[in-house]
Amino acid sequence: MSEKQTSIEYLKGVGPERARLLKEELKITTIDDLLHFFPNRYIDRSQFHLINELPKNNSEVQIKGKITQIEILQQKRGKRMVAHFEDTSGKMDLVWFRGYKWIRENLKLNQSYIIFGRLNWFKGYVSMPHPEMELEVNFNKSIKKLFYPIYPSTEKLIRSGISQRVIQKLVLNLIEMGGNFFSETLPKYVLDYYKLIDKNVALKEIHFPTSQKKLSQAQIRLKFEELTYIQLQLIQKNQQRKRKIKGFLFSEIGSTLKNFYNHQLPYQLTSAQKRVIREIREDMGSGRQMNRLLQGDVGSGKTIVALFAILIAIENNFQACFVAPTEILAQQHFNSLQELLSDSNIKLNLLTGSTKAKERKIINLGLENGTLPILIGTHAVFEENVRFKNLGLAIIDEQHRFGVAQRAKLWSKNTTPPHILVMTATPIPRTLAMSLYGDLDISLIDEMPPGRKPVNTMHKYDNNRLKVFQFIKEKIKEGQQIYVVYPLIEESEKLDFKDLMDGYESLSRSFPIPKYQISIVHGKMKADDKAYEMKRFAEGKTQIMVATTVIEVGVNIPNASVMIIESAERFGLSQLHQLRGRVGRGNEQSFCILMTGSKLSDESKIRVQTMVKTNNGFEISEVDLKLRGPGNILGTQQSGILRLKIADIVKDNKLLKMARELAKKILKNDPKLENSDNQIIKKNLSNLQYESNIWNLIS
Repeated sequence: MSEKQTSIEYLKGVGPERARLLKEELKITTIDDLLHFFPNRYIDRSQFHLINELPKNNSEVQIKGKITQIEILQQKRGKRMVAHFEDTSGKMDLVWFRGYKWIRENLKLNQSYIIFGRLNWFKGYVSMPHPEMELEVNFNKSIKKLFYPIYPSTEKLIRSGISQRVIQKLVLNLIEMGGNFFSETLPKYVLDYYKLIDKNVALKEIHFPTSQKKLSQAQIRLKFEELTYIQLQLIQKNQQRKRKIKGFLFSEIGSTLKNFYNHQLPYQLTSAQKRVIREIREDMGSGRQMNRLLQGDVGSGKTIVALFAILIAIENNFQACFVAPTEILAQQHFNSLQELLSDSNIKLNLLTGSTKAKERKIINLGLENGTLPILIGTHAVFEENVRFKNLGLAIIDEQHRFGVAQRAKLWSKNTTPPHILVMTATPIPRTLAMSLYGDLDISLIDEMPPGRKPVNTMHKYDNNRLKVFQFIKEKIKEGQQIYVVYPLIEESEKLDFKDLMDGYESLSRSFPIPKYQISIVHGKMKADDKAYEMKRFAEGKTQIMVATTVIEVGVNIPNASVMIIESAERFGLSQLHQLRGRVGRGNEQSFCILMTGSKLSDESKIRVQTMVKTNNGFEISEVDLKLRGPGNILGTQQSGILRLKIADIVKDNKLLKMARELAKKILKNDPKLENSDNQIIKKNLSNLQYESNIWNLIS
């Protein structure tokens, strides 16, 4: 075991009990963990104040002076100790209300002390309760502490006596010990090119900076190192997968695909769609397993790209499956593909939780004997009794909604894993994609089909409701349909249901039958009732659909041109963007109206303003990332996935891009890290332990 991996228990000032608490509360188990437990802020101790120039507030200050007298004074409850302290300019009191017996024994009169603490003003006179104190002679001997580190902590640690002072002292002891904790982790050519400081200097300066400039240099050095090693792991993993995992070789591009492209394609492909199809075709024809993430905004045409991938698999006598997270979405994909393939003799079927046993038997038989080439489905596809004859391509839509174990079930349906295409209409910010999906190849449809008019988004307050209702009536008169969506927050289901029903009753009064017909859809309804209401709306028998967010994905009704989102301040940005994507699918100009109360938080204002300003999902995702951070953007299934020690992928995105470029360059020029210059990287990569829920399980 290296010195770095020595248990924290054996460091001076720790012991078994403190070691247990540090492990439980802060995940610090080794000396290396402590050294890489970085402060989250600093207190400036570079300035000394004179007593007669102290600020008239409760700020923290540092003063040099001496104690001239000590008194123990009686008070209503117990006693307090007061030390009279002075410098060349004036006098003040230092006060202790507890633990002063031990302090009294160690205080020295008329000797120079450096004191630090928070000021307390009372009737024009200043005192400092429980100051930090050090004899000037000792202060000058120790490492110059101009900026005192403040570390993340917990109530339990503070209650157990592990204060900031204790953690500071532990780290200081470690730094003063020296030892081989400070081995360099980046090659000299990297340090020289990026003008980075040495690792040992960076670690000392990050804990006890000697200047603001040195602190900044230390932060850049340590952030860049952390991001570089993450990118090296991701890219190396991608390369290893491509070397080790052989994929089916789809070399045949025959008459089925050509015929579809030339005669059955209902519209011209965009240049972005053509580019992505080319990337997929190259992957499937390389002999390596494809592992590609396809990003595209709502309505950008991902389904047609997926169909081209399916046709390539079929041309090569393989089967394909297309998995979606909900029945509604699976049904929509099935309908779309069935329509697109209506002029061909290619069979496809739909498998969901609602599929009857008799139909399941037919589907399973067709999959096993190879007569059913395409299966669209939900989680039901993962079941053990669903067996393919030769699954060559697996497409997963909105893949973040599926767990790793579920996806692994698909891969295990063959001895050779199928080609993988994962798709998302939730735009992932570039910085997040580089970190989370760095081991996948990424394709981007960054162009909308021609003729699609951008949705006109407006913000209206509740007191404008009558004007909004008048606008709806005009649109219905023109033959268009309307969505009215209410928020759904699990913790307050009763409140949500009340909101929805109140809204429905209010609309029913303003839009009375028989002139107007209103559908209603919510989570408490039976699946059959929900489907019936959806069908009525899709067939144009109702003009208004009142719903919770069940319509966020999977409803494609070109005639619906107005989306009204009630209590829009209660929705996240990505949800607002997904909901807006339900309109704008027909030829008419579409509208999205965000209804809110008059009192909005700063964050709610930013969300609403962003939606009004842009229709670009990637711009919206960048704002969302800044507002919510990476953990929340991924949802509960994958929150906490980026446990970075010092870097922040939002604030440090420039460093992230530089780190990714460096990692790509290193592994392109020296894939096995055999060059002498890169031995330091090879050694550190082999020492890094992948956490079980992080990088190696993303895809």
